[in-house]
Amino acid sequence: MIPTILALLSLLVPAALQNVPSPSTDPVVSEIVLDATADDVWRVLTTTEGMIDAGLIAAGTGLELRIGSRWRTSYDADSNLDDDTVIESEVLAFDPGRMFASRSLTAPADAPFRNAIRNTWAVTYLESAGDSRTRVTIRMFGFTQHEESQTMRRFFEWGNSYQLDQLAEYFRKP
Repeated sequence: MIPTILALLSLLVPAALQNVPSPSTDPVVSEIVLDATADDVWRVLTTTEGMIDAGLIAAGTGLELRIGSRWRTSYDADSNLDDDTVIESEVLAFDPGRMFASRSLTAPADAPFRNAIRNTWAVTYLESAGDSRTRVTIRMFGFTQHEESQTMRRFFEWGNSYQLDQLAEYFRKP
């Protein structure tokens, strides 16, 4: 009887495992169409004032739009941008009004993916969607099958969409 059960299990387990999705290493892609020109969206995404006005960050940022510059932000309004709440990124490339690419360097101390974030980068694309509308697409890369990376992936699937929703809300204001 035991050999029969083992034989049956050996047939069932691989079939059951086929239905379990494997961790995705594909990029996280988030997209929205905004009621704003690409120039207006660019100003919000690449200036301290724009990011704060739109509610994308709470504390100031040291963004200087040049290749290799460091970009420090925080969601903590009390941050001095030199504490353990800081998110630091590096500007990799940009095409004004059209594309911005950055690499993640650090996450806040309490983030459950402090190591995995160092392997990620994101590219934000802006393209006309007609009549003063702009399609914004964020493609985030560098995910692995490791559990920490998958935790981070789930966070950014939600977080990037949330940021785009914040942008949409900002541009809906009178």
